[in-house]
Amino acid sequence: MTRTVLALLSVGVLALAGCGARSYPDSTAAQSITGPYAQLLEASVNLGDSRARAVQLTAELRGNQAPDRLQRWASANGLSVHWQPGAGWAVLQGPPARVAAALRVSVYDYRNPSGEQFYASPEQPAVPAALSDSVSGLGRILSYTPYYSSSPSIRPLPTDVPDHSLPPDALRTIYNVRPLADAGYTGKDTTIVVFAFDGFDQPDLDMYAQTYGLPKFTPDVVGGMPEQRNNEASMDLQVAHAVAPDAHKVLVNARPTVEGGGTYVKIAEMMQEVDRRFPGAVWSLSIGWGCDRMITAADLAPVREAVADAVSRGTTVFNASGDLAGLECKRGHDWSAPPGPSDVGLDAVASLPEVTTVGGTSLSTDEHYQWLAEHGWSDGPLTQGSGGGISNLFERPPWQSAAPNTALRRLTPDVSAIADTATGAVIVLRQKLVVGGGTSQAAPLWAGIAAVMNQFLIDSGGRALGEFNPTLYRIAAGATRPAFHDIVLGTNAVAVAGPGYDMVTGLGTPNVDNLARDVLDVQRGVA
Repeated sequence: MTRTVLALLSVGVLALAGCGARSYPDSTAAQSITGPYAQLLEASVNLGDSRARAVQLTAELRGNQAPDRLQRWASANGLSVHWQPGAGWAVLQGPPARVAAALRVSVYDYRNPSGEQFYASPEQPAVPAALSDSVSGLGRILSYTPYYSSSPSIRPLPTDVPDHSLPPDALRTIYNVRPLADAGYTGKDTTIVVFAFDGFDQPDLDMYAQTYGLPKFTPDVVGGMPEQRNNEASMDLQVAHAVAPDAHKVLVNARPTVEGGGTYVKIAEMMQEVDRRFPGAVWSLSIGWGCDRMITAADLAPVREAVADAVSRGTTVFNASGDLAGLECKRGHDWSAPPGPSDVGLDAVASLPEVTTVGGTSLSTDEHYQWLAEHGWSDGPLTQGSGGGISNLFERPPWQSAAPNTALRRLTPDVSAIADTATGAVIVLRQKLVVGGGTSQAAPLWAGIAAVMNQFLIDSGGRALGEFNPTLYRIAAGATRPAFHDIVLGTNAVAVAGPGYDMVTGLGTPNVDNLARDVLDVQRGVA
């Protein structure tokens, strides 16, 4: 164990050294892109000047007014601009040769080792001087997003329960949801939305509900049922149902967002549609759309705006921190290679300050499933564990100012829950009882918790959680009731768990009954 920890920490030292210093391009010259982006292009075949019909990139605007100056500049350069009224971003588009000439970069076609063809520029375009007062930043010229859908770690149901698997009743007991559940708070009149690249088999959901005496449920499906069955969506839905059995469940097919270019614009449009259809819902995302070091803040501007709009209307967003122990940029590279500084990074969407990012733990309980201890989840030999680290894109939000770290940027994760398959939740896959795991299990667990809390809060005269992070950190700083199990043991590639906030398990895991009542105090102005 000691050697494993030291191996991970040796990468972490290099990673944090790299995160501490970042250069910013000036307003006139493009710069070569290094790190995981360069590794992607190096691993792909350069097919020469792009022959794409059109290429595009995102422009982050300095306001929400119509980008007249950008439109005039684009027209003069043979390009077009697509802008939604009120949006703080726009899409710049045109033939590759015209985009290359206007922004003084090269645009090539590439073919990756999987045979997928895409266009990309090896250089980051700078904001033209003529646009510096209206455009704050430009995104990547890239039509491929290295995405993943967590295929959750599963194992057969062990015989020595209860120590190594958690049925629904155990999940409610461990994190002290039971007092609320016994009082009738089970997620009624709330909605949990699971975003996934894969689908589910209804007989598995039926067997899960029947086995554990839960209400039968058939989720609504938005965007058509995905053809793939990687187990992720089924696990997410079952875990959320275990904690909030009376919540309405929805599965959103996110697969179209990664088909072709414009991924982050497509994600934003998808989120806007979900927000319109299910306002004030709880969202759970256990999928990844690239690491934060692959892109710029301008690329994520559409997604951040969509999330901010949703949370302003009562939605709460949970995103798995990732299962690569802080090495989220390694995904897609040579798995047999030892990890290095270029592999360190965060899941792109999980790095958003408006998102509550969920890390993972290993758990210990007594024979009655009463909580005894937890430590940060890690498996050094497999380079797996609770994701976390320092954002490459976003500044430290005010509510995170007290976290014991000198970095001036967003830190993740925010909270945690059980992720280790050695003590994971029981689920049904292909009509068999198995044990799931990963932070992709922890995120929907928190989504179920939030649904229960929302029902309690509204019934008690409060309001839905909405943007959760400011409240979480305020309660952690001092509240009437202890709301978190502070996790002080464990490690990942960038940090070691310790008292208070850390980049392995965040603020810790919840005591839900206490947390719900602390939130109500905050909403009433008592705390």
